Amino acid sequence: MHRRFLLPMLLCLPLPGLVWAQPTTPEPEDASQPPPHYNVSATQLQAGVAQRFPMRFPVQGLMNLDVQVPQLRLLPAVNRLGAVMDVVAAGPALERTHQGTLDVEFALRYEATDRTVRAHQLRFKRLLFPTLQPSVVALLNTYGPALAQQTLLEVVVHTLRPQDLALPDALGMQPGSMTITTEGLTIGFVPKGRAG
Repeated sequence: MHRRFLLPMLLCLPLPGLVWAQPTTPEPEDASQPPPHYNVSATQLQAGVAQRFPMRFPVQGLMNLDVQVPQLRLLPAVNRLGAVMDVVAAGPALERTHQGTLDVEFALRYEATDRTVRAHQLRFKRLLFPTLQPSVVALLNTYGPALAQQTLLEVVVHTLRPQDLALPDALGMQPGSMTITTEGLTIGFVPKGRAG
């Protein structure tokens, strides 16, 4: 009822990351305002995903794969993130430790129950170990998709704070679209009850 008067007041609140897009050309007085969006930098995404690592993945008692912190890369052309992780293979089946890399891509989704942005729609790309025999690498690659799922599927890459959502919530909006840009992530807001 009082949204028309509440909007100018709310726009004065300093909310880091939240941007209210202003129209570039004059609009009729009754035109609705463009929706707000929230920006998450590449640095923030990297810090968010790093919290779960390093982690260990056992392979049938033969060896362990120790997965290090993923190095994220932005893929705006396909609206996804890429991640390359250093992997150390060691165990009774190997004479020494071997260094390798795990390469995956994934999309992002918003989870309203805990205000988190999570990795989903994971795509395993490759698991490389230059110093291992090709037959061993081929065996390890059969575990690659499972390794990718265990290490990154549904991993939290960012958590929104209650104050980050205060303005959109007051306007009856919620996080919707997830757009990877050259700078990081832009979260678009949509009316509550409508999917992003």
